[in-house]
Amino acid sequence: MRNNPDTLHVFGVHLIGLNAQTAHKLVLTVAFIAAVWIVGVLVRRLLALFGSASHSERFRFWSQQVTAILLTIALVLGVLSIWFDDPARLGTAFGLVTAGVAFALQRVITSVAGYFVILRGKTFNVGDRIVMGGVRGDVIALSFMQTKIMEMGEPPPVQDADPAVWIHSRQFTGRICTVTNDKIFDEPVYNYTHHFPFIWDEIRLPVHYTQDRAKAEAILLGAARTHALTPEKVPAEQLETLDRLYNLKNLDIEPRVYWRLTDNWLELSVRFLTPDHGTRPIKDAMSRDILAAMDEAGLTVASATQEITIFQGPETTGGPV
Repeated sequence: MRNNPDTLHVFGVHLIGLNAQTAHKLVLTVAFIAAVWIVGVLVRRLLALFGSASHSERFRFWSQQVTAILLTIALVLGVLSIWFDDPARLGTAFGLVTAGVAFALQRVITSVAGYFVILRGKTFNVGDRIVMGGVRGDVIALSFMQTKIMEMGEPPPVQDADPAVWIHSRQFTGRICTVTNDKIFDEPVYNYTHHFPFIWDEIRLPVHYTQDRAKAEAILLGAARTHALTPEKVPAEQLETLDRLYNLKNLDIEPRVYWRLTDNWLELSVRFLTPDHGTRPIKDAMSRDILAAMDEAGLTVASATQEITIFQGPETTGGPV
């Protein structure tokens, strides 16, 4: 049988499936990938200069995502153009590859789909504080398959939730958690900062029924109005955005105190608005002012106590009963 003149030989060994045309395509592929990588590095550095000049976190985030998508599209189209110049061969190969990839890489494909859902639905941006896949914290990176989150602690009402953390407040723990993007299809994503970078919080204070309840309420309101956010401290454009996007009108931003009757004491709960970051210092300052004002007013915090009364029977005389 006559040898194909285009077939490559190495040390007299015939390389099956590798000929001059295939080697040429391989060299072109490597060169094209290197060129795309170099272009990507240059574009990212140029965007980083613009981003540092504008000091816009949103610009840096979206420029990175758009660059990654465009480079990926260019890379895929370029490689396909090099290897599949015949449309018939391209259709056959594409069908086989798609079937194999869909079966073997289901979770990967779902994660990539989740990435585009995150971008298209504006679920969150880098810098947003979210809860995703059971992880609470700030988004520090987003890629095609994964989201990196700087973990924060858990406030007391959710300290039993998994995974357990040792910080009992919404402050960083120091751990960086990686969550796959497919989690958005399985669980809700909670965003603390999207369009409305504020959250409501509460401080509960138990007081005795016999004490000056109106004075205790005034102390709570005074601390909240001093340290928390009031309507005049919230930018009007933030409220207008909520009204325009979600038809949320007349939000009650003014601090309020609510009463709840219990078997042992009256529970006063002051509800107030804080920024999405920095809630703990506000609650700390409020707690200090509340305790100082209560001491000055002669008020005390109620606590669960148990009173035991011993009744002594009449003295008995005589021998043992």
